[in-house]
Formats: sequence, C-alpha cells, structure tokens
Amino acid sequence: MRTPDGLLAELRDLVARHARADLTTPVPGLLVSKVETSAHEYSLTEPLLVVMAQGGKRLVLGDRTYSYRAGQCLVVSADLPVTGNFVGASRATPALGVGLELRPASIAPLLLDTPATQWSRTGAPTIATGDADVDLLDAVTRMLRLLDRPADIPVLAPLIEREILWRLLTGPHGGMVRQIGLADSGLTHVSRAIRWIRDHYASPLRIADLARLAGMSESAFHRRFREVTTMSPLQFQKRIRLQEARSLLIARPGDVAAVGHVVGYDSPSQFNREYRRLFGAPPGQDAARLREDVAVPALP
Repeated sequence: MRTPDGLLAELRDLVARHARADLTTPVPGLLVSKVETSAHEYSLTEPLLVVMAQGGKRLVLGDRTYSYRAGQCLVVSADLPVTGNFVGASRATPALGVGLELRPASIAPLLLDTPATQWSRTGAPTIATGDADVDLLDAVTRMLRLLDRPADIPVLAPLIEREILWRLLTGPHGGMVRQIGLADSGLTHVSRAIRWIRDHYASPLRIADLARLAGMSESAFHRRFREVTTMSPLQFQKRIRLQEARSLLIARPGDVAAVGHVVGYDSPSQFNREYRRLFGAPPGQDAARLREDVAVPALP
C-alpha cells in the first residue's frame, strides 16, 4: 500500500482537476472542493465525511471549535448551522478537500457486522475530527480515481463507498457514524425535529410539538437537542432564519424588511439587531459586500 504522503499528493491532484463550482461529481454523494479564500462562511452541514487534501479549516458550532488540516478528516452526523474559514487559502495554495455524504440507507446494512466495541452511547458527539489513517485515505483516493473512468462508476462506486463506511464504523468515530444508520437512535429522533425546523424555519415553533415529533418528553428532548446542536431549539431556528436571510439578500439587497418578513421576523428592528449580532454588519451593508464577493460553495 502507498504511503499517506503519496496518497495525499494524488488526492490533491484529483481534487484540483475535478473540482466544480457546485461541489458535485458524477459519483452519487461524492463532493470535491477547491477554495481560494480564507473568508468566513456560514453554512448548514449535513451528515458528511470530509478528508482534507491540502490546507486546513476551522469550524465553529456554538461555543465549540474544531480544526482539521491535510491528512485529517471531519465527521458530521447531523444537520447543523456552522461557521468556518479555511486557514491560509489563496489562489496559489487553495484548500482542497473531498467529501462523502453519510447516508443512513448505506450505513444501516453494515451495522450487524460492526464490532460491539464500536457501538455508541446515546451521548455520541455530532462533530469530530482526527487523523485519516492510510486505509481510509486509500479508499477515498480510489473513489476519486473513478472520476477519470466514468464507465466504472456504477459498479465500483457502491463497493468503495461501502469500504469507506466500514473504515469509519470500525475506526475512532464509529460510534457517531453508527447513530446515523440506527432508525431508533437518539440522534435519529432529534434529527426529525431538526429537519422540521429546517423546512419550516419561518413558522412559529412549539417545543411540545417538536418533542412529540421526536418521541420524547419535553425535558428529554430539550436536553438531547442541545447535546446534538449545542443550541436550544429556538436558538437553532434563529440561526437558520438568519442564514437563509443572508442567502436571500444576495439577490434582494435593497429589500431588507421584506426578506426579514419572509424568514419569520415580524419586527424589522429585531431582524436588523439579530442579523448584525450574528454577521457583524447590518443586513443592507452585509448584502452589498456579499454581492461584491459572492462566497464559493465549500465543504464544511
């Protein structure tokens, strides 16, 4: 087997050649990212594995900060609103990364064969970083090689995805990845509420209804939701509203009050105040800057 340095060199080449503006590739669930700026980004993650091939990134969720660099990986097991920036990324030395969506339907069939020592407790984290070992790097590299041989994708991509998931399930992050595939895990129950908030962020939020959706008591739901997201449900909804408003303002910079109303704010002054608190500038001013420097889509 090749060395980690050799695999990273090939990963860098493959990502640099195949990166597209929308991150997607012909391989279902496989994403590649090339970023040439260190600007801060506000995004909504999904369950995902990210392997960094070049550069590094800082990711913030609530009051927690996660860092990872070339040769390391990030594992996310839930939909979460995060802030991040690539460290030292530039046109000369862009940040290069590869991502794989962690789909419950792909993980679930592997769980019966997962060693019992990898089974997780309820309180498994929802974001983790660490070194990508040589077996994981090798499998990810082979997945990216398929982009140069598209005829192989339908047959080989599912097999390599299965191998990557197995490496994760039997590695140090196996517990949190297992939670994604379990239909009755605490994470799965809370994820139902997270998805409802994402889809109905402008609607009034009732904790009792969300707890019922998650199949929990209100106190248990509130506690578990905070464990998963580091926020209360109301704080989570606010973050989603403001991030959605920011996206809308790129297209409608002169319509601040209307955008605030669309995302669920009845009070323009409250919208302006909370927007400025999160993004550091009033909506109109921030929108004007964003239109001059539209963010490039990137992996978490």
